[in-house]
Amino acid sequence: MTLTDAAAARVQAIMASKPGVVGLRIGVKKGGCAGMEYTMTWAESQERFDEVVEDKGAKVLIDPKALLYLLGTEMDYKTEKLKSEFVFKNPNQVSACGCGESVNLAPAAKDKLEPV
Repeated sequence: MTLTDAAAARVQAIMASKPGVVGLRIGVKKGGCAGMEYTMTWAESQERFDEVVEDKGAKVLIDPKALLYLLGTEMDYKTEKLKSEFVFKNPNQVSACGCGESVNLAPAAKDKLEPV
């Protein structure tokens, strides 16, 4: 996962106002009309199997259950006239609902995985 300059700046700005937070935890859960939703919570500790992404000074912790769904994803932060939000550009996204609240994700293909 990578972050755009705007996403990294926003994560850093929010973290600076939240003492005790070590990073932004990102995951996915079942829900919404398309089948899955992204989750974001502020983490006060790093869990044993979290995947840690430090990009442009921002720290993101990826829930291990979400890792295969988020490989290759770029997180951006968009500000429009009536809303501001984090946006995910995910190559594993098969489709999305009309309202934009949920997505249909497929795990990353085996050929996209790095050999251990």
